[in-house]
Amino acid sequence: MTRSPAPPLPGPRGPLSSAVLDALRGAAPAAVPSPARSTPYGDDLQLALYALYELHYRGFDGVPDDLEWDSGLLAVRHALEDRFLGALRAEVPVDADADTAERALDELQIEPAADPGDSVSHYLQAEGSLRHLREYAALRSLYHLKEADPHAWVIPRLRGRAKAAMVAVEYDEFGAGRADEIHAELFAALMADLGLDTTYGRYVDAAPAEALATVNLMSLFGLHRSLRAVLVGHFAAVEVTSSPASRRLAEAMRRAGAGSAAVRFYTEHVEADAVHEQVVRHDVVGGLLESEPHLDTDIVFGIRATTWLENRLADRILGAWRGGVTALREQDAVTPALS
Repeated sequence: MTRSPAPPLPGPRGPLSSAVLDALRGAAPAAVPSPARSTPYGDDLQLALYALYELHYRGFDGVPDDLEWDSGLLAVRHALEDRFLGALRAEVPVDADADTAERALDELQIEPAADPGDSVSHYLQAEGSLRHLREYAALRSLYHLKEADPHAWVIPRLRGRAKAAMVAVEYDEFGAGRADEIHAELFAALMADLGLDTTYGRYVDAAPAEALATVNLMSLFGLHRSLRAVLVGHFAAVEVTSSPASRRLAEAMRRAGAGSAAVRFYTEHVEADAVHEQVVRHDVVGGLLESEPHLDTDIVFGIRATTWLENRLADRILGAWRGGVTALREQDAVTPALS
């Protein structure tokens, strides 16, 4: 993975993100527009939220580290989160009397037999080109270059069986003690195989709001103790759906002629996540509900919010590809690194 102290700030996408980015640059304080005026899933709000969340990860080049806990920026972030989370709760209602984590996890294991074409991994397996694979990898790099980091926030908020199991899964995600086996490093090798720039944050400007939202969701859940069970639901959704999707993506890489490192990232997840699924379901989710049974519907919300946002991203990607255009915001975003 290409190393740098921190990535550069992305470009603004509207008045809200422009005000946030100006504040991070140290510009004179200005009134930040109310998030109520912004679409909760739109480019402007999602980029502003992404930039504020990144202060808790690697930060940005030229932005002081102590802005991570700046009270003014935290107040702005809180307002953005309220807008985002409020919209999600409206879109993804949970019935406290009928919905359970067990039922929601069972639903995830039902493959969409009626129309598998609605799945990006099915599309890539059947007809994806190297261009499609590069675009997909560029979008997913926003998370995979920091894979498992957002979920690590939940560890101090769990106890007993749930904590032990979560640490066991995260240990695998972080390479089981081997730096070259960290999953983020494996994804960087995949990107290199595809001719992509492996620099952390390189493709933020190319990522549409739908991709930013899926990454912001993890940070939103992870940075709030009150949402610890929601993050567990998110993590469970990822692990339950990862293995079959990874199998299809590995086949897509082979069929398109991608390199061995590109194939390996997904074959690693086929086996690892099949095991993780059982650990997460029975010990992380099961252990959490054993100690805090009142959090059952929070887990359901985490599962369904994750699925809902992933479906929005899939619609964006597949709609673009079927229309013969790029799924990225910039037509040539993945071209320079290929020359």
